[in-house]
Amino acid sequence: MDKLSAITGVVLAGGRATRMGGQNKGLKLLNGKPLWRHVAERLAAQVEHVAISANRDLEAYGASGYPVITDTLPNFPGPLAGMLSVMQQLQSEWYLFCPCDTPYIPPNLARRLWAAKEARPAVWVSDGERDHPAIALIHHSIKTPLAAYLARDERRVMAFLREINGDAVTFSNKDDFANVNTLAELERWQEK
Repeated sequence: MDKLSAITGVVLAGGRATRMGGQNKGLKLLNGKPLWRHVAERLAAQVEHVAISANRDLEAYGASGYPVITDTLPNFPGPLAGMLSVMQQLQSEWYLFCPCDTPYIPPNLARRLWAAKEARPAVWVSDGERDHPAIALIHHSIKTPLAAYLARDERRVMAFLREINGDAVTFSNKDDFANVNTLAELERWQEK
C-alpha cells in the first residue's frame, strides 16, 4: 500500500499519565516495545512522515530519529495543546494524531480517514459505540481556530472538532482502538 505523502503522523505522548501513576505512559513496555513505538511503526507504514509530541523524557523519544515536538503552552493542557504545537512547528497539509496508548491502530487507518474526509477540516475515529477524538485526521487550516479555542481556556477535543464541523468515521473493530491507560490494562494486553 502506498504511503500518504500529504499526511504527517503524530504520536501524542505529552500527557501527565495520571492513570499510570504519573509514569511516562509512552515509554511503558508492551510485549517488549515501548507503547509509543507500536503507534509510530503503524503510522510509519501508512504515511511518509512521523513525529512525536512529548513533554518529558525527550532524549528517549529523540533517539528514535523522529522529530520530537514539545507543547508551547505550559502545564500539560491536554492533547489539543500538543496538536497545536505540532501544527505550529511542523509543516504538513494534514496531520494524523494518535495517542501513544493506542498500540493496535489498524493498517488502513490513514486511508479510511483520508477517504472519508471529503471537504471537512477534521475527521476522527468512532468504534460504533465510542468516539476516539484524539485519533483524528486534521487539516493545517484549523491552526488559528485551535489557538483561539485554547486561548479561551477550552480543552475538550470532541467539542473543538464539532465546532470546526468535523465528523466521525466508524470502524468496526473496537479492539483496534483499545486504550492502555492503566498498569492493569497494560498487563492484560501483554502476550502470555
